[in-house]
Amino acid sequence: MTLQSKTSLDPRTPVLVGTGQTSEREGGVEPVDLMVRAARAAAADAGSTRLLELVDSVRVVGLLSWRYRDPGALVGARIGATVQHTGYSGNGGSTPQVLVNGAAEDIAAGRADVVLIGGAESWRTRTKLRAQKLRPDWTVQDESVPAADILVTDVPMAAESERRIGLDRPSYVYPLFEQALRVSAGRSLEEHREVVGGLWSRFSKIAATNPNAWVQREYTAAEISTPSPDNRMISTPYTKLLNSNNMVDQSAVLLMCSVETATRLGIPQENWVFPQSGTESHDTYAIAEREALDGSPAIRIAGARALDLAGIGLDEVAYVDVYSCFPSAVQVAAKELGLALDDPGRPLTVTGGLTFGGGPWNNYVSHSIATMATRLRESPGSYGLVTANSGYLTKHAMGVYRTEPPVGGFKRLDVQAEVDAQRTTRALLSYAGRASAESWTVVYGRDGSPERGFLAARTATGERTLAVTTDAEDLVTLTEVDIAGQHVSVSEEGHFRFA
Repeated sequence: MTLQSKTSLDPRTPVLVGTGQTSEREGGVEPVDLMVRAARAAAADAGSTRLLELVDSVRVVGLLSWRYRDPGALVGARIGATVQHTGYSGNGGSTPQVLVNGAAEDIAAGRADVVLIGGAESWRTRTKLRAQKLRPDWTVQDESVPAADILVTDVPMAAESERRIGLDRPSYVYPLFEQALRVSAGRSLEEHREVVGGLWSRFSKIAATNPNAWVQREYTAAEISTPSPDNRMISTPYTKLLNSNNMVDQSAVLLMCSVETATRLGIPQENWVFPQSGTESHDTYAIAEREALDGSPAIRIAGARALDLAGIGLDEVAYVDVYSCFPSAVQVAAKELGLALDDPGRPLTVTGGLTFGGGPWNNYVSHSIATMATRLRESPGSYGLVTANSGYLTKHAMGVYRTEPPVGGFKRLDVQAEVDAQRTTRALLSYAGRASAESWTVVYGRDGSPERGFLAARTATGERTLAVTTDAEDLVTLTEVDIAGQHVSVSEEGHFRFA
């Protein structure tokens, strides 16, 4: 698009003009100060020192390493802005993309003009201090500070079908998805380990060239998938290097404004990246109710509609960043979106993912959007697709970006009604009897010993039940044998033994 046509845009068109990312390796910096550093880097990236002064809304991704009542107010004060509105989010990795979608709508409608979106985690520092029984001397906001508006609520992660057997964290659940992927692909345990190791090796290769990645090193597939003293097994088949890496001190900030303000501030048009479309949806909150453990109707539908709203097909997307907390999340999303796992011309990440780029809890996607903006500026006119995920492949948000304005303006759509029309599975909370193994994982302790095994199983009439075992003999079987389809005996309390 020519200079003239860009300047003739609707002045309320939302545009991403600046991005900033920081990694604090020395530690000790509290989250809001990391955000301030990233915000200043974003203003420098935009090429406007005045941009921060004009921020009228600060929207912060939920923080886990420190509790603030209104972190946006602190950030606004420290960047010298007269902030009219602050917002905060609950927990969920899809949050940054949802905040971008909302900011784009608010800017277009005139409810906001310059919006700062971002988050930070000082989790590495906090963890080290906790180990020493120390509390950091970071900012405390007392009850006199009004709490920020909650813009995005927590993703539900406590269905009774999982809670009753202790299936209560991502490092337990995503391996169940991984096993289901292997079974449906017809691969042996060893064949699938090679596939997963190769996928993550390619992610590490991207991180090795990303200046903002936490781990800037390329790993071989064998290094990633083989247990070692520095790469212990967490839950089969996932070693530590196949898990998200939250032991980071990182921040990322996005600065969005109207085209009118970008023009008035003289922000160079080569810095402009336009959100084209955004969609949101969720799969069933209870894992046991999903039709397939290796699928996601919400990803499939939200992805397709995001491309439809942008007026493009998947082949027109040059850059992709698929949410990558665990390899199963990437594989499910790639399958549902129609992306190849090993296309050298279109890798599935621009950052290196949450293992190597860094997994600062809820805020990873702020980093992926920031990095995507850089890639698109380097390739003007290209399209980029960002996917975001909360919970156990539960809530999803999609964003399409380009350096050219969207035809007809930014478009946002909640596709939940369409997702809700898809088939689900009946889950049995209390079941006693025979069932056939569908998917499973074994959880390991820090000493390398298997501690318990989780199982998803189907009854003879097709319902799903979840169960757990701590029997030593059964744990050995679960780690060494492909038990897909094998009969088990499930007790009413949610324990299983091999029949």
